[in-house]
Amino acid sequence: MTRVGIVGTGRMGSAIARAIRSAGFDLMVWNRTRAPCDALAAELGCRSVDTPAEVAAACDVIISMLADTEAVDAVYGAPDGVVAGVRPGSVLVDSSTVPPAVIRRHETAIRDRRAGVIDAPVSGSVSLAESGKLTLMVGGELGDFERARPVLEAYGNRLFHLGPLGTGAAMKLAVNTVIFGLNQALSEGLVLAERAGIQRAWAYDVLAASAVGAPYVGYKRAAFLEPDSTPVAFAAALAAKDLHLIGSLAADVGIELPQSTVNLAVIEALLSAGQGERDFSAVASYLRDRLAAGEGATA
Repeated sequence: MTRVGIVGTGRMGSAIARAIRSAGFDLMVWNRTRAPCDALAAELGCRSVDTPAEVAAACDVIISMLADTEAVDAVYGAPDGVVAGVRPGSVLVDSSTVPPAVIRRHETAIRDRRAGVIDAPVSGSVSLAESGKLTLMVGGELGDFERARPVLEAYGNRLFHLGPLGTGAAMKLAVNTVIFGLNQALSEGLVLAERAGIQRAWAYDVLAASAVGAPYVGYKRAAFLEPDSTPVAFAAALAAKDLHLIGSLAADVGIELPQSTVNLAVIEALLSAGQGERDFSAVASYLRDRLAAGEGATA
């Protein structure tokens, strides 16, 4: 039986672990903060371990879902990291939202250990992960992708192989570019409708039923309508991190992204107001707060 390792059991990593376990795979998990990882292991009836190297040494497919570049470099490159432990024939799958260059700089060391590597970031919500309906954007050698595919299909129903290693990470930033623009536009449209005397829920439902009704609009309904009682799915601080990555990639490829510049300015205003731990849909609340303070509706 294929054994799968999850390295990084935050919200999305835990959701992916649940989907993989539900699909019948043997599972091992690791997280930098041990207590929630142990709780997840108890819930799923699997094993949690002390180091990423232990996961890599024991598993055939190892999925990393980590917060940022520093975390990926540490988990992959440390003496007790996944590269140090990975065995020949295994496939490392990095699903972190990081620049394309991050996983590429670990490729040689991984290949030297006769293991495979792909980058496979995801698009979708935690609930979509648990139900096996994420979209996966994959970069890397086709053979490595095919070896990992049965595991990836446990939590993703739309898998796109886009090209060499790093293209998955680049596509993830392109997708997030659109999501952040949609989040800003949805916030502005909703607050505009409210200001014109339309009930918030009615306005939201019309937007969801209109030409802009992307899946994001559907699954973020509670966050926009009940922002103070809906659990945080993606913090504004993480949105700021991703928007900086988008700006850096745009600079690397020589283009300007005016909308992303606006989006970053608004998200950074949330952070300056001490709201970095709120869900990034709090852009709508930020606009309302500015109206209440008499500052107008634009950032």
